[in-house]
Amino acid sequence: MDHSMHAHHDHSAMDHSSPGDASASAMCSMNMLFTWNTKNLCIVFRQWQITSPLSLVISLLAIVALVAGYEALREGIRVFEARTSKRVETAPLDGPPSGEESVTESTPFLWSTGQNRVQVTRRAHVIKSVLYGVQNFYAFMIMLIFMTYNGWVMIAVSVGAGLGYLIFGGQTTIAKDTACH
Repeated sequence: MDHSMHAHHDHSAMDHSSPGDASASAMCSMNMLFTWNTKNLCIVFRQWQITSPLSLVISLLAIVALVAGYEALREGIRVFEARTSKRVETAPLDGPPSGEESVTESTPFLWSTGQNRVQVTRRAHVIKSVLYGVQNFYAFMIMLIFMTYNGWVMIAVSVGAGLGYLIFGGQTTIAKDTACH
């Protein structure tokens, strides 16, 4: 079969970047081994690229704040769960007795809102499910940040976790339920 008629194009010299794309000149480096090198380091997103010592310092401080924020979220969820447990315990097993429509001094507060224990529990479970999803998304994003395998970034994650625990974790044990970060 004669292939002389087919056009063969050399794509090696073609520039596939879009006009005005500044990131095309400095590609993100992806290391799968531990490194201290920050040249062309991108953190999770191509737009979050370390381009100077100043951007490294700002990024490390942002990582510390992000991870400390995760500890604040965890503490907020623990507080929500404790309050919800109290509310469930004090909620009546059933709704208001049939025929009792007027609210008196002896009517439990939650009956006046029309919520019994099953309704309170169901609503709390939906809210806790959403919070659980947010917490896990946050934890996995921190894990991805840590997985840049950059020593500076790993230290910033650890410092953020420690600082967050120091500020927000006073009522909790040091053991963690998830090991994402």
